[in-house]
Amino acid sequence: MDFKNSGFMYLLGILVGLFVIAQSVYFLVKAVRRSRQLGISGSVVKRTIASSAVFAILPSVSILLGLITLANTLGLPLPWIRLSVLGAVTYELPAATVALNALGESISAPVSGPLAFNTVAWVMTLGCITPLIIIPLFLKKIQGSVHNLRRKDSHWGDLFLTAMFLGMISAFLGMGISDGLLSILTLLTSAAIMAVCGIFVKVLKVKWLENFALPISMLGAMALSILYANLLPAELLPAGLWS
Repeated sequence: MDFKNSGFMYLLGILVGLFVIAQSVYFLVKAVRRSRQLGISGSVVKRTIASSAVFAILPSVSILLGLITLANTLGLPLPWIRLSVLGAVTYELPAATVALNALGESISAPVSGPLAFNTVAWVMTLGCITPLIIIPLFLKKIQGSVHNLRRKDSHWGDLFLTAMFLGMISAFLGMGISDGLLSILTLLTSAAIMAVCGIFVKVLKVKWLENFALPISMLGAMALSILYANLLPAELLPAGLWS
């Protein structure tokens, strides 16, 4: 029996999905009622709902790609549950990769058993709980400290924020190139495609492309990574790539 895609896991996924949908509908109804109290016209409300839906759906293409990637390793229900609630592609994939690497397994192959599956699930969940604790308890104090620093010296305040951002990017960058030349080429390809999309958006004013830039860079890099894997010598490829 495939425990990753068992009926119980699908039931959990359905329950979580229904909860998320119900929550969204609840707040939508509350917002519409509040707009009526404020005297906002129905046409404005409809345009706002439509534009919000577009901005929510289009970036979700990248989440769908992450779901497909994780489904090969963890089955469909667990990634579905994770990415339906708090999960994000930039967190779930690295978390699953780190957990599996610690167990001597790879994100590119199905998990070997319940131990690996449970480990990945716990790493994903516990890591994502941390912001739920930090933000309500400490965000106001952290923001106040940052604002005070920028008021006293805007140069050092901006430098501090830039350093934090680059530190976060560096952590992901190290993971992205850990598998050797294939990973590096894929990373550079994704960055190049994103840069081209940025030129179209910023310079050529193709504004609609802004919502598609991330999925386009991901899909393009994934497609070209297959080409790279077929062109590169076997000794330069990650172990077990074609297994």
